[in-house]
Amino acid sequence: MPWTRRRIGAALVISLAVARAAPGSDRMAELWSDPRNIATRDLYYGAGGRPLAPRADVAYEVVGLDRTGHSHGYDVVGPDGRKWAVKVGEEAQSDLVVSRILWAIGYHQPITYYVPRWRIAGASEAPPPGRFRLSSDHKVTGEWSWNDNPFVDTRPYRGLIVANLILNNWDFTRSNNRTYQVETPGTGPETWYVVQDVGGSLGKTRWPVGTRNNVDEFVSERLIREVDDGSVRFTYKSRHRGLVSDIPPDDVVWICRLMDRLSPAQLDDAFRAAGYPAGTRERYVRKIRQKIQEGLALEQVAERRNR
Repeated sequence: MPWTRRRIGAALVISLAVARAAPGSDRMAELWSDPRNIATRDLYYGAGGRPLAPRADVAYEVVGLDRTGHSHGYDVVGPDGRKWAVKVGEEAQSDLVVSRILWAIGYHQPITYYVPRWRIAGASEAPPPGRFRLSSDHKVTGEWSWNDNPFVDTRPYRGLIVANLILNNWDFTRSNNRTYQVETPGTGPETWYVVQDVGGSLGKTRWPVGTRNNVDEFVSERLIREVDDGSVRFTYKSRHRGLVSDIPPDDVVWICRLMDRLSPAQLDDAFRAAGYPAGTRERYVRKIRQKIQEGLALEQVAERRNR
């Protein structure tokens, strides 16, 4: 392919990003850390565990409304003073599931829960089920771009893209990504790079935008179309196709190996936590595992490429 001005500019961005965060550098921990305990991770309660789950028997005070994006929501405060961003609508379930899975394989994710029944202080009617995201344990410091960040051209960065493709998150818009300053980082970094809004998932990719939270459409789509000139061509059809056009087979195999360490029961727990019925959970889990196997089947292609 000829080196157009656009491709030269993209290469320059990549080279600058690599200078900021080479694979294996301490900076990488701001995006991803090796999840050595994947098999024991609790995908039902997620990063916050059972103790941090919001109570359903108390009333929440609304302190703000979110009318942006596809799914609207509320900013609320519970009686214990904790602040939550609540998303309602068709993305509430898919957002929780994808967040759980990304967290389980080592990517930073906020603490989230799905609450089917909850109350708003002073309201006579119950609100719809909501995805509660804890917002009082970190400060949002900005947005980050998929095309210009400290991790471009590293394996965890490309693996993050592929993990989202496996879950049919078609929306790679910059406004969905946030940087966090974590209040109590513990042994990890104080700054996190987070794909915060992942509700545009678990449907089907299509031009210009895909569907969400639709198991019939999710199971109809494969992960991979072909391998061409050393890059994997995915079945992704939405508007960010340039982002997914230059991923080598060995990076697909790498992330699929991580995801393959999640048991069917763990994946089922993620969907169960989001209120999906048993039959729907089984279809989603089976298809996700099929797509992981598609990626693992590229191992021989990756081996031939690396000889």
